Amino acid sequence: MSPLPEQLTFELATPEAPSFANYVAGPNAEAVAAVARLAAGELRETGVVLWGAPGSGRSHLLRAAVAAAGGRPAAYFPGPADVPEDVNFAGSLVAVDDVDGASADVQGRLFTLFNHLQATNGRMLVAAGVPPSRLALRDDLRTRLGWGLVYELVPLSDAEKPGALSRYARERGFPLGDDVIAYLLAHGRRDMTTLVATLASLDRFSLAAKRPITVPLLRSWMQREMPLGDAAGRP
Repeated sequence: MSPLPEQLTFELATPEAPSFANYVAGPNAEAVAAVARLAAGELRETGVVLWGAPGSGRSHLLRAAVAAAGGRPAAYFPGPADVPEDVNFAGSLVAVDDVDGASADVQGRLFTLFNHLQATNGRMLVAAGVPPSRLALRDDLRTRLGWGLVYELVPLSDAEKPGALSRYARERGFPLGDDVIAYLLAHGRRDMTTLVATLASLDRFSLAAKRPITVPLLRSWMQREMPLGDAAGRP
């Protein structure tokens, strides 16, 4: 069988955009459900805070929420300094990543933005490495963030990952042997963002190549170093 064209292979390796469907919730099902309701405009709270260790999927869920907002105005900012001062966010869903890195000036901007969103039926979704009570932010902003829903995102343990990957593959409708999962966990990056991105790309590749997902196919795929690099996404 002739190999796939190189351009097609690169296209198949392109990671999927973050969504609720390709986030493996594990112990974070309640948090994912709340963020999905936020994106759908079904939450009364103005603010939602997601906090947790790197690899827990904070950025993934923020970007998924913005993508799921539909026709509602929504914007994702990778850092608090990226939030512009001269934009009218009335009624919008604003997702701000790494809020714990906000400078003093930016904290004032976020405080004003929160109040503006609250007054215009908008929503603010933020991510941080620690809970609101431990954020090194000015008291009024920290208090505002703590008013809403706060969820800790817990990364899956190594013992939980094989089962989670197997369920993910089953839900997508493709078989995934235990030997494939074991090889992937032994030789690839172990954060779930990268693992899921790799499986999604591998599934598309196996369909295009008309070959089942086996350890030799996975080994060949991983040697290309496509779905395992920085493009797989931030934690």
